[in-house]
Amino acid sequence: MKKKIVALTGAGISAESGLATFRGSDGLWEGHRVEDVASPEGWARNPALVLDFYNQRRAAARVAQPNAGHRALAALEQDFEVVIITQNVDDLHERAGSGRVMHLHGKLFEARSTRHEELVYPMTGDTIYLGDLCEKGAQLRPNIVWFGEQVPLMELAMDEAATADIFLVVGTSLQVYPAAGLVHYAPTGCPVYVIDPNQPPLTARRNLHFVTEPASVGVPLVAAELRRQAG
Repeated sequence: MKKKIVALTGAGISAESGLATFRGSDGLWEGHRVEDVASPEGWARNPALVLDFYNQRRAAARVAQPNAGHRALAALEQDFEVVIITQNVDDLHERAGSGRVMHLHGKLFEARSTRHEELVYPMTGDTIYLGDLCEKGAQLRPNIVWFGEQVPLMELAMDEAATADIFLVVGTSLQVYPAAGLVHYAPTGCPVYVIDPNQPPLTARRNLHFVTEPASVGVPLVAAELRRQAG
């Protein structure tokens, strides 16, 4: 029976493919206050700005390519059961070949109704306009979990983390909750590999391994080590 790897991935792995990390050192995201483009309040104030912001993110994500970190996670499926829990809204994990990807914060290439949350639509283009409506007549918005909104997949993610044999933390500062708390649901003694050039504040676990490299370097290194251990 294959061992189960649960990998929590964040903005760092997408940054290596050229996608802007969600919050810069100046507290801005692509020149905007995060509250203005990633919150229900920002949407209520200026939906046109929010739509334009995500239309630009979508266009950037469509031309980005998976990097060696994404590909190494996908390749681990040959030898392990792998579940990826990502804070990223792009589709780079899927395009790299990963089969089980859980998007905690939503999907960039989906639109959903502002009034009927169950109405979600895959997007073939990059643009949602003001006036684009769901079948029940409500405005469409990005299918993104904004600040202040519930994370619908959180309980499923906790269940996956609780059954991990090996837990990977890749390219996330472990600052955004509730996702950052997932590592604490991994079983006691489960090895945790933290792959990030900036070591996140995580010390209260045993069997903790820090790999201070970007994902494109660190994930292939850890993958090779896990295969060696598996024999």
